[in-house]
Formats: sequence, structure tokens, C-alpha cells
Amino acid sequence: MDRNSLWFWIGLALLAGLAVGVLVHAWWVRRQASAKRRIPRQWPLTVRSLVNSKERRVWRWLVRAFLDHHVMVKMPVTRFTMPTQKDQGQHWFQLLSGVYCTFTICTAEGVVIGCVDVPGPLGLSLSNQTLKHTLLTQSRIGYWVVDPDHMPSVSEIRSGFIADKDALAAERERERYDSQFDASRANLQATVTRRRIKKPVLSNPGDSAFGNDSNFGPDSRPGDSGWQHDSFSAPLDSRVAGLR
Repeated sequence: MDRNSLWFWIGLALLAGLAVGVLVHAWWVRRQASAKRRIPRQWPLTVRSLVNSKERRVWRWLVRAFLDHHVMVKMPVTRFTMPTQKDQGQHWFQLLSGVYCTFTICTAEGVVIGCVDVPGPLGLSLSNQTLKHTLLTQSRIGYWVVDPDHMPSVSEIRSGFIADKDALAAERERERYDSQFDASRANLQATVTRRRIKKPVLSNPGDSAFGNDSNFGPDSRPGDSGWQHDSFSAPLDSRVAGLR
């Protein structure tokens, strides 16, 4: 066997050994991954409390302050918010899945009205507070940070969450009332205009029973009012002829 053949077989053996090593490593990685996914017979876990001592104080205080509501513990914001564009739901879920508040107050129907954070031993970062305040405020949900040693009064915390909801409901009711009032006024104006148009025009204005000082004088005649039957100044249901 010459020198070239020797080196050829040596290189081939090295390549074979390298290939075998890669295969063995891949098998070992898959085995480790499978072992991690395997359900253990004895879980290496133990029970712990949902809240610490400071959070427990605030929890009990919130329960007394909101007897007519439910106080939920450490819910992620993705549980009670949703994206306006469904095709971006996965993106926002991955971004916000780790964002939660210490306590979430909701009605008996499950509608969230406010969230409360209790600072931990290291406090609560300003960026964390800003993110939650912006997100929740734009969702019309109140947000407070409560220090267990300096808690606000019951009236303050309730007005911070419930008053905003009452004001929003009152504003919506006012808008609905204004909309109905405007519609009624438009219908009334259209009816009056239609009756003026239908009134027969006398050849001699002086023969009118109302006289020249009447509100139904010459200025209300069709030729002077400028109103056209094909105009959209009146609602469709007030036209003289029926729709076909």
C-alpha cells in the first residue's frame, strides 16, 4: 500500500468517525428532549401561597372595599383584553403574556373595572407602571399602585374605578338621548314643511283667512321656499309618495 492510499483510508476513517459522532450526539439530544417532556411519576413541585404578607393585606382590604365585586389574583392582561385586529393576536399575546397585575376587580358579569399593583421588595419599575397605566387606561380600565403601608380610603379607590364607569355610562346615555332628540326634531321640521307645501295657494293673497301677517304667508309657498320633492333635507319616510 503506497503513502497516498494510506492517507486516503485514514481520512475516510476520520470522516466515518465524525459522522458517527454527529449521529450519536443527535440521538442523545432527542433523548434528553424526550425525557424533559415525559410526565414524571413524582412531580418536583410543592404548594406555595398566591400572595405574600403585604399583598394579603391589600387583598383583604380590597375585598371589604368592593363587596359587590370580585377581586381576582394575578391575572394576565391577555385574559381580559383582546387585539382590535385578530390577525395580530399572536404577536400581541407573545408581547403581553408576561404582563399581569397583582389584583383585578371585576363585576359579577366578569367585566373588569380596575387593576391594582402592590410593589414587591424591589419596588415597581417606572417603565412597568407606565406600560400598564397606558394599556389599561386606553382600554377604559382603572389602574392604581397601592402601598400596603399607605393605602387610600375606600371612597377614593371606589371612585377611581366605579365613578369612571358611571360617567362613561352617563355620557353614552346622553349621546343616545341627543341622537333621539335630533331625529325627532328633524321629523317634526319635515312634517311642518310638507304641510306647508300641500296647502293650496290662493290667487289673491288678500283672500287668505290668515291674512298677510300669518305665519303661512307668501314666504311659505313652494315657489318661494326653495324646497324640492327630490331633496334630502327631509327623512325618506316623510316623502309625499311612497317608496317603490
